[in-house]
Amino acid sequence: MHNEHRSARRSGGKGRTADLATNPFRVDRDRVASSPFFARLGGVTQVVSSTGSGLLVHNRLTHSLKVAQAARAIAERLTGRPELVAVLEKLGGCDPDVVEAAALAHDLGHPPFGHLGEQVLDRLARHRFGLPDGFEGNAQSFRIVTTTDVRGPRALGLDLTVAVRAAMLKYPWTRHEAIDLPVAPRGAAEPEDMPGTGSSKFSAYVTEINDLRQAREPFEGRVEPWQQTVEASVMDTADDIAYAIHDLEDFHRVGVLQHATVAAELGTWLAQALDLAGLSDAELSAEIRMPGRSLETLRRRMHLKDSWVMNDEAFALAVRKVSKELVDGLLSVPFDGSVEAEQAVAGFSARWTRRLVDAVGVIEEPTPRSGHVVLAVAQWHEVQVLKFVHRRFVLLRPDLALHQRGQARLLSSLVDALEQWVTDRSEADRLPRRLHDLVELAETEYAGLARTEPSTLVGPTGEMPIGPDVIRGLARGRAVVDFIASLTDNQAAALLEALSGRTGQLWTDAFVL
Repeated sequence: MHNEHRSARRSGGKGRTADLATNPFRVDRDRVASSPFFARLGGVTQVVSSTGSGLLVHNRLTHSLKVAQAARAIAERLTGRPELVAVLEKLGGCDPDVVEAAALAHDLGHPPFGHLGEQVLDRLARHRFGLPDGFEGNAQSFRIVTTTDVRGPRALGLDLTVAVRAAMLKYPWTRHEAIDLPVAPRGAAEPEDMPGTGSSKFSAYVTEINDLRQAREPFEGRVEPWQQTVEASVMDTADDIAYAIHDLEDFHRVGVLQHATVAAELGTWLAQALDLAGLSDAELSAEIRMPGRSLETLRRRMHLKDSWVMNDEAFALAVRKVSKELVDGLLSVPFDGSVEAEQAVAGFSARWTRRLVDAVGVIEEPTPRSGHVVLAVAQWHEVQVLKFVHRRFVLLRPDLALHQRGQARLLSSLVDALEQWVTDRSEADRLPRRLHDLVELAETEYAGLARTEPSTLVGPTGEMPIGPDVIRGLARGRAVVDFIASLTDNQAAALLEALSGRTGQLWTDAFVL
């Protein structure tokens, strides 16, 4: 399992050569970029699908490319600062090639229809198939590069270096791993609406627990067990920057993000901040549809969750900054496709990207709620406000909810159809080869875990016998989930049409990956 490439660490270290063509971290980047799992991201929703709508919006591929661009820029800035060299080396290093490769790989596991697909597959994986760790996009990405992609030099995975694999671990724990801290790291707390289900975010399934441990081993004593590596923290920060800026750009371009509603929300809060702060939580909740109330709710939530950095003055300044740049700037003129409109969008994106990338610094001993790489206080608050605008005025729209409910039904039906097929003994010889191989792979994995770490195959509520039938059932469930998660939006829809008998098309490309 171990070789020089997999154990390569950093610039000037083991595995690094003067020949850029054989630099192991660049080899990693090229393997990720050449993977069909990476190519399929061009057909996977970021927020809304462009399929059939003609909308020019980001997909998971263009998002990943921009995250990689921002991540490399951050890494190069940090490593170019002489005062940070010793700190970065102490914490395990910060190689631009490592963060670029990890950024390209970070969304490989996102299923059809983006976060909506992630929620549906998690629910079905846990309730339908009894998989204790369900489904999670970050864990699925890690599973792809270590296990299910077969285009590396070995039989399983892409054979990436430990540095790149560690840099992919935004949440370096499994779903039910105990983290004994007074304050839970970001993502480690249970979802409020799903008690008993483990961490809301995690970066590895139990099937990849050894890969997680191996990737983290070189960083023992350098970063805390629950902390991201510096390179993972760079990638995570770049992801936040891209998400905060480019989705707003998309929805301005397509006319969804309206000047009047955003202006009313931000302007009302700025004008009535003291009065709104005086409302009780019950009063605020009762008036939540009125302008300014949602932003006040965000301010209070930030105090509860991120008191380590939350500052009311910085929050107010951030609201003013976003109001000036977004409301009075970008949104003040509707997008009409003109050269002037395109330049306004490009200018907004470039200014904000430069402002946020230039504001990144390093903390040697961060709070569990933060990584070692952080935005300056002012820019951190600005990102929270930008993300709020996206959530409040895009993600919570009823028309988007209508669209997503249909996608959720599609995925649920596809899980039903594939489960019936994979359990039909009379069709065993005609099961798609990829699905058949995924069942065999998962059965081997779960049988191994049943022998060596049986506690990982049960949820937090109690024991269950780990016999052959249970292992087979878990394997079929994981295989169906792996298979669906490897499809594009169009492939998922076309496959369901074929399985439902609603199409006369004989062949589908859903089995080619």
